[in-house]
Amino acid sequence: MTSPQELKTTISSGLLSFPLTDFDSQLRFAPKPYAERLEWLMPYGATALFAAGGTGEFFSLEPQEFSEVVRTAVETCRGRMPIIAGAGGGTTLAIRYAQEAERLGAQGILLLPHYLTEATQEGLVAHVEAVCKSVKFGVIVYNRGGCRLTPASLLILADRCPNLIGFKDGIGDIESFVSIQRQLGDRFAYLGGLPTAEVFAGAYQAMGCPVYSSAVFNFIPRTAIEFYNAHHAGDSATTNRLIDEFFLPYIALRNLGQGYGVSIVKAGATLVGHSAGPVRPPLSDLKPDELVQLGQLIAKLGPQ
Repeated sequence: MTSPQELKTTISSGLLSFPLTDFDSQLRFAPKPYAERLEWLMPYGATALFAAGGTGEFFSLEPQEFSEVVRTAVETCRGRMPIIAGAGGGTTLAIRYAQEAERLGAQGILLLPHYLTEATQEGLVAHVEAVCKSVKFGVIVYNRGGCRLTPASLLILADRCPNLIGFKDGIGDIESFVSIQRQLGDRFAYLGGLPTAEVFAGAYQAMGCPVYSSAVFNFIPRTAIEFYNAHHAGDSATTNRLIDEFFLPYIALRNLGQGYGVSIVKAGATLVGHSAGPVRPPLSDLKPDELVQLGQLIAKLGPQ
């Protein structure tokens, strides 16, 4: 089993990504195409993959499907690519997901926000602590939605939970992030987690967060790696060109529909010949004219 500190080292550099979850025409999980997707993506050089994460529609999976997704990912990538599983929901359910991921051989979990209700900082600390103490492997907490941890709360968790090794920010509050990074220092690995993270990569790097997760890696992996390498090397000419030519028009298209952050990625995978099937309700697929626009953007990038 990968130790929490080994996982921390792994996710502290390189590009991370969240594979789509494959569904068939009846919206059932399709393990064979999912395994083939992982085989396609692995050679491009991401540092780790998050199975059943946000882009993988964790929120629409029931527990048995979650187990099948994580099992398929672990068995397909064993010895070649670290697999970090999603986990979320209320505390008891999040613990169940975390323990199942550990049993199946994942290297850690990304603890996604709890469901629906607001919570006090004391409640959030108790929630994250309970999940961390239910497993031995590494935990990355996702600061997003209803889970907005303060520096003071993270200091408590850092002291109580040695296996809490990562902080992923999906809020974009500069003051909060800088406070967290300055107070916690190298206690955590820091990950940028805003949608279409490439656009925010430069700003996050300036704040002490050099790593981000890429959703577009699911359908333009060559370009995603090209962007990351340019970002890492300080090649602003390349990153600015890709932001202008692809990412800003892509974001404008993504913003046409609620929940399109996942839908547009699945559409992109279909357009490049690696369909993961439709999204599950309550998400909805892109409209035909939106697909055409996305196809035109992808075509400008060349073969992937």
